[in-house]
Amino acid sequence: MKWKKYTIETTTAAEDFMSSMLMDLGIEGIEIEDNIPLTKEDQADMFIDFLPELPPDEGVSHVSFYVEEDGSDQTEILKQVKIGLEKLRDMVEVGSGVITSSETEDLDWINNWKKYFTSFTIDDILIKPTWEELKEEDKDKFLIEIDPGISFGTGKHETTQLCIRQLQKYVEGKHPKVLDVGCGSGILSIVALKLGAREVVGTDLDADCMTSTRDNMQVNHLDLSLGTFYVGNLIDDEELQEKVGTEEYEIVVANILAPVIIAMAPVIPARLKQGGYFITSGIIDFKENEVKEAMEAAGLTVVEINHQGEWVNITAQKQ
Repeated sequence: MKWKKYTIETTTAAEDFMSSMLMDLGIEGIEIEDNIPLTKEDQADMFIDFLPELPPDEGVSHVSFYVEEDGSDQTEILKQVKIGLEKLRDMVEVGSGVITSSETEDLDWINNWKKYFTSFTIDDILIKPTWEELKEEDKDKFLIEIDPGISFGTGKHETTQLCIRQLQKYVEGKHPKVLDVGCGSGILSIVALKLGAREVVGTDLDADCMTSTRDNMQVNHLDLSLGTFYVGNLIDDEELQEKVGTEEYEIVVANILAPVIIAMAPVIPARLKQGGYFITSGIIDFKENEVKEAMEAAGLTVVEINHQGEWVNITAQKQ
């Protein structure tokens, strides 16, 4: 399917009005590009460790929308957009209002990313996308199949690999109960179960992750009764903390960014049994000391720190 992309040059003051006007016309797939730096509040809400370098904000914004090339009366749509644009001029400074167009490639936007996710190994574990055929020479390998869907977690990221290596070390032969905080696609829960965990409990802010995790458990031939998953924020949701339980886990694993781990650290010891381990990653290297200090302030003892690229794993124990 081919699409026409139309881009309106406008101002940052008008971009929200512009996108609202387009939605009122029934247009979906709206994209806004500007150089407005994120506020500290936005940065915290999005769990961003560090901000990208942006050019100076000169108040210019580009609002783009997409129209199916063969299935819409583009002339009529553009006419309505231009009328809406002129009406907005009475309310806000819209800038030049120049509309440019370009043709997108004929792509399957939802599935096109899959070509970048292929089978790979982490030590002796083979991680394979569900849509890829298993090679004959790989049939005897320790296999994890995964379809991340719209959730984070293919296993390729350094932070996930750091966590998987720690799960290998602390799960195999011990049959622990594992709490997976921020479970995403469920990859760490699945790895834990296949390594021998007796049960997993997972939490995530996104309800879609519950579906992804259960789907991936089934793909890996795991009994769904071995996993219980909740939507919510373990940091401050007391009801969720009660559901998850107190002193029930030999291992808590969290592959989340550093500010979240820091905020979460005070509630983790209550989840762990005596001698249990808190395995973390998602920590950019310059945040290592902050996370370590937060764990120690929560009463945990740091027993291991590992690095891969610019990312860090910190494993701590409740002693």
